[in-house]
Amino acid sequence: MWGLIVNWKITIGVVGVPLLLGFIGHFLVYRIIRKFTRDSKNKIDDSIVRHCYRPFQWVVVFLVIRIGTVAALPEGVVKDLNHLLGLILITCISWLLIKSVYVLEDYIVRQFEVNVKDNLKARKIHTQFRVLKRIVIITVCIISLALILMTFPKIRALGTTILASAGIIGIVIGFAAQKTISTFIAGLQIAFTQPIRVDDVVIVENEWGRIEEITLTYVVVRIWDLRRLIVPITYFIEKPFQNWTRVTADILGTVFLYVDYTVPFDSIRKELQRILNNSELWDKKVCVLQVTNSTERSIELRALMSASDASAAWSLRCEVREKLIDFIQKKYPKALPKLRAEMDPPKPAGRTVKKKKA
Repeated sequence: MWGLIVNWKITIGVVGVPLLLGFIGHFLVYRIIRKFTRDSKNKIDDSIVRHCYRPFQWVVVFLVIRIGTVAALPEGVVKDLNHLLGLILITCISWLLIKSVYVLEDYIVRQFEVNVKDNLKARKIHTQFRVLKRIVIITVCIISLALILMTFPKIRALGTTILASAGIIGIVIGFAAQKTISTFIAGLQIAFTQPIRVDDVVIVENEWGRIEEITLTYVVVRIWDLRRLIVPITYFIEKPFQNWTRVTADILGTVFLYVDYTVPFDSIRKELQRILNNSELWDKKVCVLQVTNSTERSIELRALMSASDASAAWSLRCEVREKLIDFIQKKYPKALPKLRAEMDPPKPAGRTVKKKKA
């Protein structure tokens, strides 16, 4: 009994001293590192300290405890304690690896900013990294859980039995998880083939919006009125949709006007050019006015203009439509659509002759 008490006292001392030293070292080293990172212009070291310092601290502390227990404790106590410390170390190392992914994410966000005019490359990198980030985190969690379970001899023996019947189990799981596997593969296809990227402008289910988030199972589309459309990721593999920023963000906008046959085309064309020259939304690439249709009552004019992105094109179309209609109303009011009708002239009033009876 006394020996057990002595062993527990030794155990507490061996475990407690590194913990105490770890906390004291954490306080001192953290202050020194924060001082250097605060003075540094590089932001990546701030990200490393913010994300990785805490898990790295616990990895070092428990590693010191494990090394110290080998020499200071009896063999019976060391075996169980080292097993526990090994489980904690696996968990802390997995924690450190996951936090390292967040450090890489901060670096990519700073290197490839999405909030710029020409952000095609940035959106491509962000899309790939967001999908791969989730895959890496899930993979690290699965591997760490498997390593923890493999440290138990009984579970390891059970694993050998399971591997013997892995063929049948794999077939059963394959049928049961067919939809999940196809969704996972669709996520990988999106990441590498990239029919959509983060911040792409798309038309999905007749809704105009931007890709806000891409996960392994679904995509969030932020619609123009700030609603969110949640779409399964397989949708973008199996169904057609419009991507307005697949190659470049610039786009053509159209405005249709219906006017009378008497409208002067050259005047409308000059006014369109003047409106676009005075607009900050026009990118000075395309300015065209064409007669695209005619009916028995009116003719159809199409004003074609270019803009740097879809949002600017929408605002430019509204501006041009309003100003062209105002121009026609003031300068050529008779050129507005009319309903023509032909009427017979009234017959002159004649006398009515009454016949006399014989």
